[in-house]
Amino acid sequence: ADKRSIDAYGRSIELAITDYLLDNGTFPTSIDQLTIEYTGDRVECTNKGINEDATIYLTDCTVNGRAVTGYAYGRYGAAEYEEYTVGDEVRYNNVDYYVIKNSDATESSVTLLKAEPITSSEISSYLSSTEVSSKVSITDTYAKMAYYSADDCVSAGDISGCSSDYSASDVKQVVDVWKTNYASGATTARLLESDDFETLGFEWGEATPSDTYWVKTSNVPSWVYSGNNYYWTMSPKDDAAYVWRVINVSFVQDYVIVTDPGGLVRPVIVIDKSALN
Repeated sequence: ADKRSIDAYGRSIELAITDYLLDNGTFPTSIDQLTIEYTGDRVECTNKGINEDATIYLTDCTVNGRAVTGYAYGRYGAAEYEEYTVGDEVRYNNVDYYVIKNSDATESSVTLLKAEPITSSEISSYLSSTEVSSKVSITDTYAKMAYYSADDCVSAGDISGCSSDYSASDVKQVVDVWKTNYASGATTARLLESDDFETLGFEWGEATPSDTYWVKTSNVPSWVYSGNNYYWTMSPKDDAAYVWRVINVSFVQDYVIVTDPGGLVRPVIVIDKSALN
C-alpha cells in the first residue's frame, strides 16, 4: 500500500509537469516550480527531482512517516539503454544486422552492419532496369557495385577520369535510396570504413605488390568474412594513393587482397536503440 502511495504521488508530479509545459512552453527544472494536486497519504522523499529528459525520480521515501526501504519511483540520473557488443545479432525493419561497435548503457544509438549485402531485388524495386544495368552488375541474387561515378571510365578501365568524390558516386546513390526504403529510421547509412577494421578483427598487412593492400583475416569472425560471402564494398584506406576508390576485398588464402572497386554492398547504419526489434 505504501508503494502504491509513492506511485500515486509520482504520477501526480508527472501530471503537474504536463500542466507546467502547457502553461509555460518549457519543462520545469525543479519540482518546487510545480503545483501538485495530490490528496493521498503523506509522501515525503529525501531524494527527488526532475531528470534532464523531464522524467522524475523519487527515492528514500516515507509514507505517513513509515520508511519504504529499497523502493523508488522513476529513474535517478542519466538515461540507461540496452548494451550491445561487437557481434551481437539484432533486427531492424525485419532485416538482420550485426553490431560492429560496442555501445554501452549510456549510448542511445548503435552501429550495425547489414548481415547480407543489398540484393538485386532491393535495388530493382526502386531503380529502373536502365539504371540497374548502368550502375549495378547483378551477380546471383546480390548487387555488385562499382564506385566510379562516371560510367565511361569504368568501361574504358581508365581510373584517371573517375571521380574521387564518394558523395557523387553510384554506390552512395544506391545506399542512400536503400536507406530511404529499408532503413529510414537510421541517422546514418554508409559503407564499411577502414576505421571499422580494428573492432572487426582485421589487420592491415604489407602492400605487396605496391598497388595492393593485404588484410589478414585470421581473427575475423565468420559473420564479417566467410568463403560463401567474401565480397563487400568499403570506404578507402586512409592513403592518398587510394582516395579515388571504394575498396573491393577478395580472398587469397588467409588474407584478403584489397583491390579495385566492384563488390557486394553491405551498408552500415547508425540507429536509435529504441527502433530495433
